[in-house]
Amino acid sequence: MDSVEQASVQQATKLIDKFGRHVDYIRLSVTDRCDFRCVYCMTEDMTFLPRSQILSLEELYRVARVFTELGVRKIRLTGGEPLVRTDVMSLIEKLGALPGLEELLLTTNGAQLEKYAVPLKAAGVNRINISIDSLDAERFKKISRVGKLEKVLAGVDAANAAGFDNIRLNSVIMRGYNEDEVVSLAEYAIQRDIDIAFIEEMPLGEASDHNREDTTCSNAWVREIIEQKYRLVDSAEKTAGPSRYVKVAGKKSRIGFISPVTHNFCEDCNRVRVTVEGRLLLCLGNEHSVDLRAILRDEKSDDVVLKQALIDSMQIKPERHYFYDKDHAQPVRLMNMTGG
Repeated sequence: MDSVEQASVQQATKLIDKFGRHVDYIRLSVTDRCDFRCVYCMTEDMTFLPRSQILSLEELYRVARVFTELGVRKIRLTGGEPLVRTDVMSLIEKLGALPGLEELLLTTNGAQLEKYAVPLKAAGVNRINISIDSLDAERFKKISRVGKLEKVLAGVDAANAAGFDNIRLNSVIMRGYNEDEVVSLAEYAIQRDIDIAFIEEMPLGEASDHNREDTTCSNAWVREIIEQKYRLVDSAEKTAGPSRYVKVAGKKSRIGFISPVTHNFCEDCNRVRVTVEGRLLLCLGNEHSVDLRAILRDEKSDDVVLKQALIDSMQIKPERHYFYDKDHAQPVRLMNMTGG
Protein backbone atom coordinates (compact mmCIF):
# COMPACT_ATOMS: atom_id res chain seq x y z
CA MET A 1 0.00 0.00 0.00
CA ASP A 2 1.47 3.36 -1.03
CA SER A 3 1.62 6.52 1.09
CA VAL A 4 -1.48 8.05 -0.55
CA GLU A 5 -3.57 4.97 0.29
CA GLN A 6 -2.23 4.93 3.84
CA ALA A 7 -3.15 8.59 4.27
CA SER A 8 -6.71 7.93 3.03
CA VAL A 9 -7.15 5.17 5.60
CA GLN A 10 -5.81 7.35 8.38
CA GLN A 11 -8.23 10.12 7.44
CA ALA A 12 -11.26 7.78 7.39
CA THR A 13 -11.83 7.61 11.12
CA LYS A 14 -15.48 6.54 10.98
CA LEU A 15 -17.37 3.66 9.40
CA ILE A 16 -20.27 5.03 7.35
CA ASP A 17 -22.23 2.88 4.92
CA LYS A 18 -23.69 3.94 1.58
CA PHE A 19 -27.03 4.72 3.25
CA GLY A 20 -25.39 7.20 5.62
CA ARG A 21 -25.59 4.98 8.70
CA HIS A 22 -22.67 5.30 11.12
CA VAL A 23 -21.44 1.96 12.48
CA ASP A 24 -20.19 2.48 16.02
CA TYR A 25 -21.22 -0.84 17.59
CA ILE A 26 -19.87 -4.34 17.00
CA ARG A 27 -20.99 -7.70 18.29
CA LEU A 28 -17.89 -9.81 18.71
CA SER A 29 -18.39 -13.55 19.05
CA VAL A 30 -15.70 -15.24 21.13
CA THR A 31 -16.93 -18.83 20.71
CA ASP A 32 -19.52 -20.94 18.90
CA ARG A 33 -19.67 -23.31 21.87
CA CYS A 34 -22.16 -23.24 24.70
CA ASP A 35 -23.03 -25.21 27.81
CA PHE A 36 -26.71 -25.04 26.76
CA ARG A 37 -28.38 -26.29 23.55
CA CYS A 38 -31.36 -23.92 23.31
CA VAL A 39 -33.90 -25.06 20.73
CA TYR A 40 -34.01 -21.72 18.89
CA CYS A 41 -30.22 -21.33 18.74
CA MET A 42 -28.73 -24.78 18.05
CA THR A 43 -29.59 -28.24 16.87
CA GLU A 44 -29.39 -30.93 19.54
CA ASP A 45 -26.36 -32.62 17.97
CA MET A 46 -24.04 -29.74 17.14
CA THR A 47 -20.67 -29.92 15.42
CA PHE A 48 -18.43 -27.08 16.58
CA LEU A 49 -15.53 -25.46 14.77
CA PRO A 50 -12.03 -26.87 15.25
CA ARG A 51 -9.61 -24.62 17.10
CA SER A 52 -7.60 -23.84 13.95
CA GLN A 53 -10.64 -22.20 12.36
CA ILE A 54 -11.54 -19.87 15.21
CA LEU A 55 -9.85 -16.58 16.00
CA SER A 56 -7.36 -16.60 18.82
CA LEU A 57 -7.87 -14.24 21.75
CA GLU A 58 -5.06 -12.10 20.33
CA GLU A 59 -6.79 -11.93 16.94
CA LEU A 60 -10.11 -11.04 18.56
CA TYR A 61 -8.41 -8.25 20.49
CA ARG A 62 -6.74 -6.92 17.34
CA VAL A 63 -10.07 -6.79 15.52
CA ALA A 64 -11.66 -4.95 18.45
CA ARG A 65 -8.78 -2.49 18.75
CA VAL A 66 -8.84 -1.61 15.05
CA PHE A 67 -12.61 -1.15 15.14
CA THR A 68 -12.29 1.30 18.03
CA GLU A 69 -9.66 3.21 16.08
CA LEU A 70 -12.33 3.60 13.39
CA GLY A 71 -14.88 5.06 15.77
CA VAL A 72 -16.57 2.04 17.33
CA ARG A 73 -17.60 2.98 20.87
CA LYS A 74 -19.56 -0.08 21.93
CA ILE A 75 -18.55 -3.75 21.89
CA ARG A 76 -20.85 -6.59 22.89
CA LEU A 77 -19.25 -9.98 23.51
CA THR A 78 -21.38 -12.89 22.35
CA GLY A 79 -21.21 -16.57 21.50
CA GLY A 80 -22.32 -19.33 21.91
CA GLU A 81 -21.71 -18.69 25.56
CA PRO A 82 -18.77 -16.27 25.95
CA LEU A 83 -17.86 -17.43 29.45
CA VAL A 84 -17.05 -21.00 28.35
CA ARG A 85 -14.12 -19.76 26.23
CA THR A 86 -10.84 -20.72 27.91
CA ASP A 87 -9.05 -17.71 29.42
CA VAL A 88 -11.74 -15.32 28.13
CA MET A 89 -11.21 -13.01 31.11
CA SER A 90 -7.75 -12.07 29.79
CA LEU A 91 -9.41 -10.80 26.59
CA ILE A 92 -12.15 -8.98 28.50
CA GLU A 93 -9.62 -7.20 30.71
CA LYS A 94 -7.73 -5.96 27.64
CA LEU A 95 -10.93 -4.84 25.92
CA GLY A 96 -11.99 -2.98 29.03
CA ALA A 97 -8.84 -0.87 28.78
CA LEU A 98 -9.23 0.09 25.10
CA PRO A 99 -8.95 3.86 24.54
CA GLY A 100 -12.15 5.36 23.20
CA LEU A 101 -14.38 2.43 24.12
CA GLU A 102 -17.42 3.75 25.98
CA GLU A 103 -19.33 0.52 26.63
CA LEU A 104 -18.26 -3.10 26.98
CA LEU A 105 -21.22 -5.44 27.17
CA LEU A 106 -21.81 -9.16 27.48
CA THR A 107 -24.63 -11.46 26.45
CA THR A 108 -24.70 -14.65 28.50
CA ASN A 109 -26.97 -17.53 29.51
CA GLY A 110 -26.18 -16.64 33.11
CA ALA A 111 -25.03 -20.08 34.23
CA GLN A 112 -21.45 -18.88 34.90
CA LEU A 113 -22.28 -15.55 36.52
CA GLU A 114 -22.02 -16.68 40.12
CA LYS A 115 -18.32 -17.14 39.40
CA TYR A 116 -17.73 -14.30 36.95
CA ALA A 117 -20.04 -11.38 37.85
CA VAL A 118 -17.58 -9.59 40.14
CA PRO A 119 -14.49 -10.14 37.89
CA LEU A 120 -16.48 -8.96 34.85
CA LYS A 121 -17.46 -5.74 36.60
CA ALA A 122 -13.84 -5.19 37.69
CA ALA A 123 -12.63 -5.77 34.11
CA GLY A 124 -14.80 -2.95 32.78
CA VAL A 125 -17.99 -4.66 31.61
CA ASN A 126 -20.74 -2.05 31.93
CA ARG A 127 -23.88 -3.97 31.08
CA ILE A 128 -25.00 -7.58 30.92
CA ASN A 129 -27.83 -9.27 29.03
CA ILE A 130 -28.95 -12.59 30.50
CA SER A 131 -31.06 -15.03 28.51
CA ILE A 132 -33.91 -16.67 30.43
CA ASP A 133 -36.92 -18.17 28.69
CA SER A 134 -38.80 -19.85 31.52
CA LEU A 135 -39.12 -19.75 35.30
CA ASP A 136 -40.23 -23.37 35.46
CA ALA A 137 -37.29 -25.75 35.97
CA GLU A 138 -38.61 -28.57 33.80
CA ARG A 139 -39.71 -26.26 31.03
CA PHE A 140 -36.40 -24.39 31.20
CA LYS A 141 -34.58 -27.68 30.72
CA LYS A 142 -36.82 -28.54 27.76
CA ILE A 143 -36.02 -25.24 26.02
CA SER A 144 -32.30 -25.25 26.87
CA ARG A 145 -32.11 -29.05 26.59
CA VAL A 146 -29.44 -29.24 29.33
CA GLY A 147 -29.60 -26.04 31.40
CA LYS A 148 -30.35 -25.81 35.12
CA LEU A 149 -32.67 -22.95 36.02
CA GLU A 150 -31.32 -22.59 39.56
CA LYS A 151 -27.85 -21.74 38.23
CA VAL A 152 -29.25 -19.01 35.99
CA LEU A 153 -31.37 -17.53 38.78
CA ALA A 154 -28.32 -17.47 41.05
CA GLY A 155 -26.39 -15.81 38.23
CA VAL A 156 -29.02 -13.08 37.89
CA ASP A 157 -28.79 -12.37 41.62
CA ALA A 158 -24.98 -12.32 41.48
CA ALA A 159 -25.02 -9.86 38.59
CA ASN A 160 -27.53 -7.67 40.40
CA ALA A 161 -25.33 -7.61 43.48
CA ALA A 162 -22.19 -6.79 41.46
CA GLY A 163 -23.53 -3.34 40.53
CA PHE A 164 -23.45 -3.24 36.72
CA ASP A 165 -24.78 -0.08 35.08
CA ASN A 166 -27.62 -2.12 33.62
CA ILE A 167 -28.87 -5.69 33.57
CA ARG A 168 -31.40 -6.86 31.01
CA LEU A 169 -33.08 -10.20 30.73
CA ASN A 170 -33.75 -11.58 27.25
CA SER A 171 -36.71 -13.88 26.67
CA VAL A 172 -37.59 -15.55 23.38
CA ILE A 173 -41.30 -16.26 23.45
CA MET A 174 -42.37 -19.32 21.44
CA ARG A 175 -45.86 -20.63 20.95
CA GLY A 176 -46.15 -24.10 22.42
CA TYR A 177 -43.14 -23.58 24.69
CA ASN A 178 -43.51 -20.58 26.99
CA GLU A 179 -46.13 -18.14 25.72
CA ASP A 180 -48.03 -18.50 29.00
CA GLU A 181 -45.04 -17.10 30.96
CA VAL A 182 -44.94 -13.61 29.48
CA VAL A 183 -46.38 -11.94 32.58
CA SER A 184 -44.40 -14.02 35.08
CA LEU A 185 -41.12 -13.25 33.29
CA ALA A 186 -41.98 -9.54 33.25
CA GLU A 187 -42.85 -9.70 36.97
CA TYR A 188 -39.57 -11.43 37.77
CA ALA A 189 -37.63 -8.55 36.18
CA ILE A 190 -39.83 -5.83 37.71
CA GLN A 191 -39.43 -7.27 41.20
CA ARG A 192 -35.64 -6.93 40.82
CA ASP A 193 -35.67 -3.45 39.23
CA ILE A 194 -34.00 -4.77 36.08
CA ASP A 195 -35.06 -4.56 32.44
CA ILE A 196 -36.40 -7.32 30.25
CA ALA A 197 -36.62 -7.61 26.46
CA PHE A 198 -38.96 -9.95 24.63
CA ILE A 199 -37.51 -11.23 21.38
CA GLU A 200 -39.30 -12.66 18.39
CA GLU A 201 -37.64 -15.92 17.36
CA MET A 202 -34.94 -15.25 14.79
CA PRO A 203 -35.48 -17.27 11.60
CA LEU A 204 -31.80 -18.23 11.33
CA GLY A 205 -31.03 -21.76 10.19
CA GLU A 206 -33.40 -24.71 10.44
CA ALA A 207 -34.52 -25.67 13.94
CA SER A 208 -34.31 -29.40 14.58
CA ASP A 209 -37.47 -29.85 16.64
CA HIS A 210 -39.99 -27.20 15.54
CA ASN A 211 -41.13 -25.07 12.62
CA ARG A 212 -40.26 -21.44 13.40
CA GLU A 213 -43.28 -20.09 11.53
CA ASP A 214 -45.52 -22.12 13.85
CA THR A 215 -43.87 -21.03 17.09
CA THR A 216 -43.13 -17.34 16.52
CA CYS A 217 -45.14 -14.98 18.72
CA SER A 218 -45.43 -11.36 17.64
CA ASN A 219 -44.35 -8.73 20.13
CA ALA A 220 -47.60 -6.89 19.52
CA TRP A 221 -49.33 -9.89 21.11
CA VAL A 222 -46.74 -10.05 23.91
CA ARG A 223 -47.38 -6.40 24.75
CA GLU A 224 -51.14 -6.94 24.84
CA ILE A 225 -50.66 -9.75 27.36
CA ILE A 226 -48.42 -7.62 29.62
CA GLU A 227 -50.87 -4.72 29.46
CA GLN A 228 -53.51 -6.91 31.04
CA LYS A 229 -51.59 -6.43 34.31
CA TYR A 230 -49.28 -3.41 33.91
CA ARG A 231 -49.71 0.02 32.41
CA LEU A 232 -47.01 0.50 29.80
CA VAL A 233 -45.92 4.00 28.82
CA ASP A 234 -44.40 4.58 25.40
CA SER A 235 -40.96 6.14 25.44
CA ALA A 236 -38.96 8.05 22.87
CA GLU A 237 -35.81 6.62 24.42
CA LYS A 238 -33.50 4.90 21.97
CA THR A 239 -30.59 2.59 22.57
CA ALA A 240 -27.69 1.58 20.36
CA GLY A 241 -29.41 -1.74 19.70
CA PRO A 242 -32.70 -2.79 18.12
CA SER A 243 -34.78 -2.79 21.32
CA ARG A 244 -37.80 -0.50 21.48
CA TYR A 245 -38.50 0.22 25.15
CA VAL A 246 -41.59 1.13 27.10
CA LYS A 247 -41.71 2.15 30.74
CA VAL A 248 -43.71 0.29 33.35
CA ALA A 249 -45.82 2.87 35.19
CA GLY A 250 -44.64 3.25 38.78
CA LYS A 251 -41.68 0.89 38.36
CA LYS A 252 -37.95 1.24 37.63
CA SER A 253 -37.88 -1.54 35.05
CA ARG A 254 -38.24 -1.03 31.33
CA ILE A 255 -39.66 -3.59 28.93
CA GLY A 256 -38.06 -3.89 25.53
CA PHE A 257 -39.32 -5.46 22.34
CA ILE A 258 -36.97 -6.80 19.67
CA SER A 259 -39.12 -7.60 16.67
CA PRO A 260 -37.07 -8.74 13.67
CA VAL A 261 -39.98 -10.61 12.11
CA THR A 262 -42.84 -8.11 12.48
CA HIS A 263 -40.92 -4.84 12.53
CA ASN A 264 -38.03 -3.93 10.26
CA PHE A 265 -35.67 -1.85 12.41
CA CYS A 266 -32.96 -1.53 9.78
CA GLU A 267 -33.30 2.17 8.96
CA ASP A 268 -30.99 3.23 11.79
CA CYS A 269 -28.81 0.12 12.00
CA ASN A 270 -25.43 0.98 13.50
CA ARG A 271 -24.17 -2.58 14.01
CA VAL A 272 -22.03 -5.27 12.45
CA ARG A 273 -21.06 -8.71 13.72
CA VAL A 274 -17.79 -10.60 13.76
CA THR A 275 -18.15 -14.37 14.05
CA VAL A 276 -15.61 -16.41 15.97
CA GLU A 277 -14.20 -17.71 12.68
CA GLY A 278 -13.47 -14.14 11.63
CA ARG A 279 -16.34 -13.52 9.27
CA LEU A 280 -17.51 -9.90 9.33
CA LEU A 281 -21.28 -10.03 8.90
CA LEU A 282 -22.71 -6.75 7.67
CA CYS A 283 -26.31 -7.78 8.45
CA LEU A 284 -27.94 -10.32 10.76
CA GLY A 285 -30.40 -11.39 8.07
CA ASN A 286 -28.16 -11.44 5.00
CA GLU A 287 -24.98 -13.22 3.99
CA HIS A 288 -22.95 -10.14 2.96
CA SER A 289 -19.60 -10.67 4.65
CA VAL A 290 -15.83 -10.19 4.60
CA ASP A 291 -13.23 -12.78 5.59
CA LEU A 292 -11.21 -11.02 8.28
CA ARG A 293 -9.41 -14.21 9.31
CA ALA A 294 -7.56 -14.31 6.00
CA ILE A 295 -6.34 -10.76 6.55
CA LEU A 296 -5.39 -11.38 10.17
CA ARG A 297 -3.33 -14.43 9.23
CA ASP A 298 -1.63 -12.91 6.21
CA GLU A 299 1.87 -11.94 7.31
CA LYS A 300 1.89 -9.16 4.70
CA SER A 301 -1.25 -7.53 6.09
CA ASP A 302 -0.85 -4.88 8.77
CA ASP A 303 -3.42 -2.76 10.58
CA VAL A 304 -3.67 -0.39 7.63
CA VAL A 305 -4.85 -3.25 5.41
CA LEU A 306 -7.30 -4.43 8.07
CA LYS A 307 -8.70 -0.93 8.49
CA GLN A 308 -9.16 -0.54 4.75
CA ALA A 309 -11.05 -3.84 4.62
CA LEU A 310 -13.41 -2.58 7.34
CA ILE A 311 -13.90 0.75 5.57
CA ASP A 312 -14.55 -0.99 2.24
CA SER A 313 -17.03 -3.38 3.86
CA MET A 314 -19.42 -0.50 4.45
CA GLN A 315 -20.17 -0.52 0.72
CA ILE A 316 -21.71 -3.99 0.91
CA LYS A 317 -23.74 -3.47 4.06
CA PRO A 318 -27.30 -4.07 2.81
CA GLU A 319 -30.16 -1.70 3.46
CA ARG A 320 -32.33 -4.23 5.30
CA HIS A 321 -33.10 -7.85 6.09
CA TYR A 322 -35.93 -9.87 4.54
CA PHE A 323 -36.99 -12.35 7.20
CA TYR A 324 -39.78 -14.60 5.92
CA ASP A 325 -39.82 -12.88 2.54
CA LYS A 326 -40.29 -15.78 0.13
CA ASP A 327 -38.60 -13.89 -2.68
CA HIS A 328 -35.29 -13.68 -0.80
CA ALA A 329 -32.96 -16.45 0.29
CA GLN A 330 -32.77 -16.80 4.08
CA PRO A 331 -29.55 -17.34 6.05
CA VAL A 332 -28.79 -20.98 6.79
CA ARG A 333 -26.42 -20.33 9.72
CA LEU A 334 -27.68 -20.95 13.23
CA MET A 335 -27.57 -18.28 15.91
CA ASN A 336 -24.57 -19.74 17.75
CA MET A 337 -22.59 -19.47 14.49
CA THR A 338 -23.81 -15.92 13.95
CA GLY A 339 -23.07 -14.47 17.38
CA GLY A 340 -26.04 -13.62 19.61
